[in-house]
Amino acid sequence: MTEQCGTGREAEGAVRGVPGTRGEGPAGPGEEVADAWAELVATARRTVADGLVVGTSGNVSVRVGDTVLVTPSGVPYDRLAPADVTGVDLTGRQVVGSLVPTSELPLHLAVYRTTGARAVVHTHAVHATAVSTLVDELPAIHYMTAALGGPVRVARYATYGTPELAENTLRALDGRTGCLMRNHGTVTHGATLAQAYDRTAQLEWMCRVWLTASSVPGLTPALLSPDQLAEAGERLRGYGQRG
Repeated sequence: MTEQCGTGREAEGAVRGVPGTRGEGPAGPGEEVADAWAELVATARRTVADGLVVGTSGNVSVRVGDTVLVTPSGVPYDRLAPADVTGVDLTGRQVVGSLVPTSELPLHLAVYRTTGARAVVHTHAVHATAVSTLVDELPAIHYMTAALGGPVRVARYATYGTPELAENTLRALDGRTGCLMRNHGTVTHGATLAQAYDRTAQLEWMCRVWLTASSVPGLTPALLSPDQLAEAGERLRGYGQRG
């Protein structure tokens, strides 16, 4: 059970002086922290609205300087308010707020300590979780596989919230920006919350496509070759607007 939410005044005091954020000191809470928390809450709520999690499952985090803001444990996302901001340093020591951080904190911190990630999204998406029980790697069913760094691996199973799960997931993420977790769900990371979330949505969609194609009796889905994925990856690097 999580602790009760503090008052706005308590939360404001907790944000002051957070290293590596704008607005430090007695003048008021860090604006960068407040803005990042608002975006984090919006992203967490979107995972529910888009059917990627149920209830309080899954979790979201974003790095602001040397502080990692995370969704708190067991609190429905629609109840999160500005005063509920929750954050830790890279060692896991709580430096913002009073609510208990997500039980998957070891996983989030491991990703930040070993990659250049600025945001992490973890979900229990239905199709992705189903695929995680069937294969060791998501077959290359679509060129968006290249957007995640290559074929998406499945991390070995370990109990949720444990250092073992974090280690297994890091191995699956080596050279990738997303992976599946055996009998569990997905993890993606990115330079922004929007990017991390988009990668989660793309991964769930690819899993759904593969499951759908694989379910047709007597037919086997065509898969992309390593050369085809490499070519798609090159084109994706120049995708979108410049500047």
